[in-house]
Amino acid sequence: MKNVIELHHPLIEHKLSILREKTTSTKVFRELIKEISMFLCYEAMKDAVLDDVSIETPLEKMDTHRLNEDKYVFIPILRAGLGMVDGVLSVLPTAKVGHIGMYRDEVSFKPVNYFFKVPDDIEHREVIILDPMLATGGSCIDAIDLLKEKGVEKIKFLCIISAPEGLQKVYEKHPDVTIYTACIDKKLNQNNYIVPGLGDAGDRIFGTK
Repeated sequence: MKNVIELHHPLIEHKLSILREKTTSTKVFRELIKEISMFLCYEAMKDAVLDDVSIETPLEKMDTHRLNEDKYVFIPILRAGLGMVDGVLSVLPTAKVGHIGMYRDEVSFKPVNYFFKVPDDIEHREVIILDPMLATGGSCIDAIDLLKEKGVEKIKFLCIISAPEGLQKVYEKHPDVTIYTACIDKKLNQNNYIVPGLGDAGDRIFGTK
């Protein structure tokens, strides 16, 4: 799938090994989600277009390049996506932040939308969706559908762990959306959880289980 970029780096593999372990504390889990999100955001910004600016150093004036952070919007999918916000904002601190609220129906396994709040001029911005897990791909596809309905043309998706089945579904529906993932795991189990995965990211981030 040409739209999927998997990060391969010893530091990420190291952090993922701690993140996955069931005995990892809530505090450490949150910190690792933040750190890995920073790496993902760094990779996702490789094609960013810089503006020409003139500045003055302590020694002389010079022409250089600068990112227009104001044109970017981070949109976490609630609630687990909130755990990635601090990490990406440490990379682009003045970017806007919207929110999409979804949860997975435990019977149908389909995402249910309950909240959508984004900047009014979202169609003129580049959107980066945040969700630690891409399992079936349902939430990802629904979030992209909502944003495209608002006129957004440039969308990226950042996730920590992903499943091949979900990646394939997103590619079939939205091949124009680039997905950045720290690791592609083996598969989904019978309950549509990623294996080996790391459990429920939302519960582990917020300490609710």
